[in-house]
Amino acid sequence: MSKIKPSKGSPYARIMGVGGYRPTRVVPNEVILETIDSSDEWIRSRSGIETRHWANDEETVAAMSIEASGKAIADAGISVEQIGGVIVSTVSHFKQTPAVATEIADKLGTNKAAAFDISAGCAGFGYGLTLAKGMIVEGSAEYVLVIGVERLSDLTDLEDRATAFLFGDGAGAVVVGPAKEPGIGPTVWGSEGDKSETIKQTVPWTDYRSGEVAKFPAITQEGQAVFRWAVFEMAKVAKEALDVAGITADDLDVFIPHQANERIIDSMVKTLKLPESVTVARDVRTTGNTSAASIPLAMERLLATGEAKSGDTALVIGFGAGLVYAATVVTLP
Repeated sequence: MSKIKPSKGSPYARIMGVGGYRPTRVVPNEVILETIDSSDEWIRSRSGIETRHWANDEETVAAMSIEASGKAIADAGISVEQIGGVIVSTVSHFKQTPAVATEIADKLGTNKAAAFDISAGCAGFGYGLTLAKGMIVEGSAEYVLVIGVERLSDLTDLEDRATAFLFGDGAGAVVVGPAKEPGIGPTVWGSEGDKSETIKQTVPWTDYRSGEVAKFPAITQEGQAVFRWAVFEMAKVAKEALDVAGITADDLDVFIPHQANERIIDSMVKTLKLPESVTVARDVRTTGNTSAASIPLAMERLLATGEAKSGDTALVIGFGAGLVYAATVVTLP
C-alpha cells in the first residue's frame, strides 16, 4: 500500500486573466515587397495578412513576456507572489540555457515560482495550458502563468518568397487558477514526426557556428503540404476536442485557431460547420503568424474589443512545426 499522501489540488482549473503585448513597430506588406517578388494583393489573398509587428532591440522575448504577463496578472486580480509556476512556450529565445522563464519569474517578482520553457511551436500555448491545468489539479501550484512569446523576425528569411510575409513578433499570457467547475476541457494533442521536414529551421546552429553556412538559420516550410495537413487533419482534431468536452459546434461562442493563415481558418470554419453566431478570431490580418503567441494574443484582442465576452465558451487549437497540435475547449476569463 502506498505511503504517499494524496495531492490536495483544485478539482478543476480555468483561465482567470489574459494579457498581450505587440511590438510598437507595425510592418505593412509594402516593406516585405522590398525583398521578394510579389504583391500586396497576392500576400493578402494567400494569407490574409495586411501588417505584422516586429520587435526592436529592447523588445526582447523576456521584455515582451513581462509586459503581457503583468496585464494577465492584473486581469486575474491576483498578486504576483501567488504565481507558483511560469511556463513559457517559445522557439525564438536563443539561449539554450537557462530557460527564459526563470528570468521572467524573477523580474515579475514571483516568490521563487517553478519556471521552465517548452518548445512545441505553434501548439505551444495549448501544451502549456494543459501542463498548467495539471499542476493546479495535482496541487503543485495554485496559480500558473502560461506565456506564448516569439521574435520570429529573427528567424525570417526576407528573401524567401514562401515565408517572408508570414511571421510577426509578440507575447500573449494567461493566468490559470483553481475553479469549482470545469473551465478547461480535456486536451486532444499529439505529434506527427514523420512530417517534421514540412516546417523546420533551415540548418542547425552548429552548421552556422562552424562556418559551413554563411546565412543565419531561418524557418522554412513546404506551404502546400502544411496547408493540406492543417485543413484536413486539424479539423478532425478540433471536432474531437468538442466531442471530449461534451459539446457541439452549436454550443460554441468563440473559435480561436492558431493564426497561421486566414485561408486555413476559413476552411476549418467550413469543415466544422460552425454557426454564423460563432465569433472567429482573425488577428492574423494585423499581427501575422506569431506561433506560440498567436492564440493568447487573439484571445486578448477579442475580449478587449468586445467581440467576445467573459464566460463565453471557446474552442482553441494550435498546430505547427513538429508537426504538433493541441486543441481544447475553454471558458473565457
